[in-house]
Amino acid sequence: MGSPKFSFCFLVLFACYGILIPTCCLGDTCQPNDHAALFVFGDSIFDVGNNNYINTTADNQANFSPYGETFFKYPNGRFSDGRVIPDFIAEYAKLPLIQPYLFPGYQRYVDGVNFASAGAGALVETHQGLVIDLKTQLSYFEKVSEVLRQELGDAETTTLLAKAVYLINIGSNDYEIILSGNTSTYTAEKFVDTVVGNITTVIKGIHRTGGRKFGVLNQPAMGCVPFVKALVNASNGSCVEEASALAKLHNSVLSVELDKLNKELKGFKYSYVDFFSFSFDVINNPSKYGFKEGGVACCGSGPNREIFSCGGKGAVKDYELCENSSEYVFFDSVHPTERLDQIISQLMWSGNLAGPYNLKTLFEE
Repeated sequence: MGSPKFSFCFLVLFACYGILIPTCCLGDTCQPNDHAALFVFGDSIFDVGNNNYINTTADNQANFSPYGETFFKYPNGRFSDGRVIPDFIAEYAKLPLIQPYLFPGYQRYVDGVNFASAGAGALVETHQGLVIDLKTQLSYFEKVSEVLRQELGDAETTTLLAKAVYLINIGSNDYEIILSGNTSTYTAEKFVDTVVGNITTVIKGIHRTGGRKFGVLNQPAMGCVPFVKALVNASNGSCVEEASALAKLHNSVLSVELDKLNKELKGFKYSYVDFFSFSFDVINNPSKYGFKEGGVACCGSGPNREIFSCGGKGAVKDYELCENSSEYVFFDSVHPTERLDQIISQLMWSGNLAGPYNLKTLFEE
């Protein structure tokens, strides 16, 4: 680097978020601080705007109103009225908002980066050509690690990657294939084994690159999601047992595989988040958590706004929007409201929803 090696801090203005983020650098190269970085992999539950920068369909993007209406005041690629889980985890870890990998010109990787893509699955063929699948997300992370090694050197990068936490949520879009009846080549058991196998392969890839600490969400109570109930025509409004059974099978296999990795991989530590139990409870007992509506979405169309039409950019143009999204578990027919994401993030961080470690412990160790 040709610049003098003196330390200075400045404020970087990320125009697409309208937020000033303190950034400390040494010369031209941004150096890691005392906080552990956060690297995020997954689907629309975690996407913070990567799909804004790829050629995809409106169903896989949230860069239009009313998404983003509360916290950010404008759409930014998050499938929420406001912040999503990685935003809250970053806040609790004393990190800035973790930016999408495809955000133009962004390379402050010492804080981490978000690779998640709405519509993505653990299987490459899930919405192939329209999303960043999990295998590709891993390849992006490997590129990031190379950039870090060039900027910081091997020793410092090795320390950074080992100290970082890797947050993963994936699989729902893969199982949508079975639920919509578009596959007959696999039994449910074989399909689940393939999905979980791909997830564990990526975890091994992250570990091989230097990662050691993982936060992994299991599948939610898919049969209770408004969109899934509409997909299989659950006219009585009750949860669809077939879909929830598929989620339970996935969760059982994933739990076993994570325990195996814990025994096989050097330095491996993980937080297994029981998204299923929490989502089932909050959807069916919303008042317990301060919500008024558990099975009706804030935004969409149909009797329960179960049709995925929020914003009217897809096949269905008409949609309704509730007055107060904080009273709802679901913002659209698939995705949580900011308030629900905040509650689950708090439970993931320091509650009893995760084990054998919670995320706070992973970040601090």
